[in-house]
Amino acid sequence: MAAAIKAINAKIRSNSVLDYVCSTHFWGPVSNFGIPIAAVMDTQKDAEIISGPMTGALVIYAATFMRYSLAVTPKNYLLFACHLTNFGAQTTQAYRYLNYWNWGGREKQLAEKAAQGGAKAASA
Repeated sequence: MAAAIKAINAKIRSNSVLDYVCSTHFWGPVSNFGIPIAAVMDTQKDAEIISGPMTGALVIYAATFMRYSLAVTPKNYLLFACHLTNFGAQTTQAYRYLNYWNWGGREKQLAEKAAQGGAKAASA
């Protein structure tokens, strides 16, 4: 049994594409892509639910590991792409958070809701 496993492993490792697909350089970033996918999906949700501290932590995390992905040997460009996507999505979320809570976005949204409510009451 051990000889069969060794033979299969040698066959996989002899093919460079299969060797890459069977490595942590591939599966690490693939499994990590859940974070930026969730962040991109969250851009469609209300800005009121964004956590500022968590978004800040994820921006720092993405920036740190973008650098790490290029510091390892061999360079892991798939991991870099994953963290670049995450950095962009989290930066977008950070802008939405600041716009909503610090730059008048909340007040504008509340005023729009009040205007819509007044228009509905006037038409009824």
